[in-house]
Amino acid sequence: MRIFSVLAALGPSLTVQPQALAAGVQRPIPNPQTATAEMWFFAASVGLLLALAAVHWLVARR
Repeated sequence: MRIFSVLAALGPSLTVQPQALAAGVQRPIPNPQTATAEMWFFAASVGLLLALAAVHWLVARR
């Protein structure tokens, strides 16, 4: 009997159309990349390349 009361309580919510629930959702628009972000990406890329070169140098010496 308990399951029938649960189904009776959930019945009206199951009949709502999914399109009606998602009608107000809008996809976010990403912001453009700034010059500061590009500068930090370039600095991080150079740092990564230097770290890879240092690892290569250390491993090649063995």
